[in-house]
Amino acid sequence: MAPTDETGQTARNASPPGTTPPPQQPPDQGEAGHAARMPRWLPRAMVLALALVGAFQLGTWAFHQLIGLLLNILIAFFLALAIEPAVSRMSARGMRRGLATFLVFFGLLIVVAGFFALLGSMLAGQIIKMIEGFPDYLDSVINWVNTTFHTELRRVDIQEGLLHSNWLKKYAQNSAAGVLDVSTQVLGGLFQLLTIALFSFYFAADGPRLRRALCSVLPPARQAEVLRAWEIAVDKTGGYLYSRGLMALISGVAHYVLLEALGIPYAPVLAVWVGVVSQFIPTIGTYLAGALPMLIAFTVSPLYALWVLIFVVVYQQFENYMVQPKLTSKTVDIHPAVAFGSVIAGTALLGAIGALISIPAVATLQAFLGAYVKRYAVTDDPRVHGHRDRGEGPGALSRARGLWARGRDRTRGPRRRSGGPG
Repeated sequence: MAPTDETGQTARNASPPGTTPPPQQPPDQGEAGHAARMPRWLPRAMVLALALVGAFQLGTWAFHQLIGLLLNILIAFFLALAIEPAVSRMSARGMRRGLATFLVFFGLLIVVAGFFALLGSMLAGQIIKMIEGFPDYLDSVINWVNTTFHTELRRVDIQEGLLHSNWLKKYAQNSAAGVLDVSTQVLGGLFQLLTIALFSFYFAADGPRLRRALCSVLPPARQAEVLRAWEIAVDKTGGYLYSRGLMALISGVAHYVLLEALGIPYAPVLAVWVGVVSQFIPTIGTYLAGALPMLIAFTVSPLYALWVLIFVVVYQQFENYMVQPKLTSKTVDIHPAVAFGSVIAGTALLGAIGALISIPAVATLQAFLGAYVKRYAVTDDPRVHGHRDRGEGPGALSRARGLWARGRDRTRGPRRRSGGPG
């Protein structure tokens, strides 16, 4: 009997007699094991990613911890750029650079100490005067209240009530607790000033060594660019401080003349205060400078305080539109709108420090980039001078005049013909 197809296929697949059949493995088991095996590069990639994230977090933490020191170094660098011309001039005459830097800093210290000494003496005198005249002020106020409201207040009763009040006790306790905070802030400010002075001294005294160290890691072409940028920064920073100092002198003299004419006490000190604060404290310096003379003038007469306010406002406009553009164009060479925008941007980024150093920084960047911007001759087009392009034909006014003239001729023509012989 002939075998069927199924028995024939089974007979062909069967092993020969006397041999063991090979173990059969499921066909999908090998592919599943290969797919489940982890790639060799994946653990290394995970470790590298974790290391990068950890390094970024560490760098961010370190930057936030050191941001105060970085700001102090930035201020010290611009201060060193400001005194660089004086130090270089003294060093060129044979003086050691360290000694020249020390003399410049000593002169600045004397000027700052003298300014604060004059201001302190003025404030101390005014405080003593107010304390001595306080009983008279209090008596005048009590008399006005008794006359107006028909009361019988006495100064002794008010003083005893203030001395035994809970409000005064709480105020004294809070003031005693806040003395420690104020002392800590003062010590922190002194340490910050010392840090800035130390770094600026080293930047100015070791300026050539610092430039050589910076240029030693750069190719010759880059060295020339760095030295040129450094020179521009010195010129612009020095020019900015020079213009500010000159404007402070002009402002101080103008306000001194007014205060002396009104008979305001401490006129020289107030004039120095107005000149320095209005020019070297950005954004709010003008308001701080004018507030103190107005307060002192108010103690003399309220009308004098009004005159001081009017003069401060008028002089500020005169300075903004007449004095400052001319001095700035000769020293810093920056547009007033650019200067205003740079002050706003610097204040938003770094606060008062950014507002103070923003103008010399932007002037340096503008002068440095100006050498690499290719400029072309401007075509002689009316639109360059602000005139509108009216096309090749006549303008609208000329066309209107022509139409009006033609209409007038048409109306005159029939009259002339009707007035002729019939």
